[in-house]
Amino acid sequence: MKTQTKKNSPEKTVAYVKNGMDLSVTYSSPSKKDRIIFGELVPYDVVWRTGANEPTTFSTTSDIKIAGENLPAGTYSLWTRPSRQSWSVIFNKNIPDWGVSILSGGKETNRVPKEDVVEIEIPTEQTAETIENFTIDFDMQNQLYMLISWDRTLVKVPISK
Repeated sequence: MKTQTKKNSPEKTVAYVKNGMDLSVTYSSPSKKDRIIFGELVPYDVVWRTGANEPTTFSTTSDIKIAGENLPAGTYSLWTRPSRQSWSVIFNKNIPDWGVSILSGGKETNRVPKEDVVEIEIPTEQTAETIENFTIDFDMQNQLYMLISWDRTLVKVPISK
């Protein structure tokens, strides 16, 4: 099943190794395919595994801050709760095999809330162009951001040492 779904949502890894940080994110990247993404395919105000297939993982080899909140060195599952104006971004110690319950038809995550380490609220931005493939990347501007983008939505998660 995993091999089959990765044909439609290929696995990607992005890394940032500078300024005393060694970060990586591994995720599966679904396509928009003329679908309405946020509010329909990905419902508002419900925790999402943030990508397709297995949960997205975020790794850091050193202690960092996510929007001012301490995140110890380690590997975490990355979850989000998209809303119209902002997203909750959640880093969780537990990394389940699949990320959603098969019995729920994929509608319910199997995140373990008591294992949440950091949860922050980030305002969304609208992009000028439609982003066809779900994308996570790092961008150094006046500070480092982890960018989460898809369709016309962009979330910029600030990261610092």
